[in-house]
Amino acid sequence: MSSLIDWDLATRSARRFSPASPSVSRREADDVVSELYRATAAAADHVAELTRLQEPAVTAATRVVDRAGWIDANAGGMQAVMTPIMERLTEQNPVGKVAERVGGRLTGVQLGVILGFLSGKVLGQFEFFDRPGGQLLLVAPNMVAVERQLKVDPKDFRLWVCLHEVTHRVQFTAVPWLRQHMLDEVGALTDSLDTDPTELRKRLSGAAGELVKVVRGQGDGSGLLAVVTTPEQRAVLERVTAFMSLVEGHAEYVMNAVSPSVIPSQQAIEARFATRRRRGGNPLDRLLRRLLGMEAKTRQYVDGSAFVRTVVDRIGLDDFNAIWTSAETLPTKSEIADPGLWIARVHA
Repeated sequence: MSSLIDWDLATRSARRFSPASPSVSRREADDVVSELYRATAAAADHVAELTRLQEPAVTAATRVVDRAGWIDANAGGMQAVMTPIMERLTEQNPVGKVAERVGGRLTGVQLGVILGFLSGKVLGQFEFFDRPGGQLLLVAPNMVAVERQLKVDPKDFRLWVCLHEVTHRVQFTAVPWLRQHMLDEVGALTDSLDTDPTELRKRLSGAAGELVKVVRGQGDGSGLLAVVTTPEQRAVLERVTAFMSLVEGHAEYVMNAVSPSVIPSQQAIEARFATRRRRGGNPLDRLLRRLLGMEAKTRQYVDGSAFVRTVVDRIGLDDFNAIWTSAETLPTKSEIADPGLWIARVHA
């Protein structure tokens, strides 16, 4: 019962809570859009060289979008993922029509606040839940806002970001089983849901204590989700965390391994962007990031990139690419932290 979330209200709320876009002229906007499409095409050749992954004929759509367009695409993807979870929650504990309607509006607004917040943060994304072929989304106003904030060369910055996002497209198209692997993990998470009301109340009570820690800046940065999950769900989340560390770190490695002749100001961009990540935003921004577990997301970039770099340095790119063979050759969370463990297990 996806009506437990009012998706139309979530989308409308997200648009309302989305921050104002930077001011640009019509000509500037057209130039940004054209440049991002060119950068995407140019990035494909560099990614192929740096990853040695064979991408088939591209079927994924490339879309340069505004914040509203990003919201629409992600609301659709989230609905596809969340519907079986909502159905599982109401399977054994059906709710009345009034409770369903009121609850759906409440969760719709809450989800809208989150999507609205994220719509002002995401530079690009390869989204593959809403469309089977996937779609590469580049959020033009966020790109302009960040390049102005960092005072970096716009052309270099846009290509740098496109290298990261095109790497994700290559990962999920050159290694076609990855998409199904992620869907299977979502299915495992759904299957592990405990719908017993008593247990749910206990975990929600624990979330209240975690909320206090988050507001105080304490905790491990994993957000409230880690508190409300069962041990079985945490095992799935650990696998997903390791997987996301790999794909994000791999993309981070590629975007920073490109030749200086391709992106002359790459070192300056990397340094300023890293400083921006460490500082975060204003206090409210930092609080929301902690609530959503986005600090853990930042660690995925750092830990994953270090893992990829270490493995490639030790055994070379071709042997590193054995990682894409099957789900069994993906690194575990402990192997992300200690790449030697993965090398010993897979290349013993």
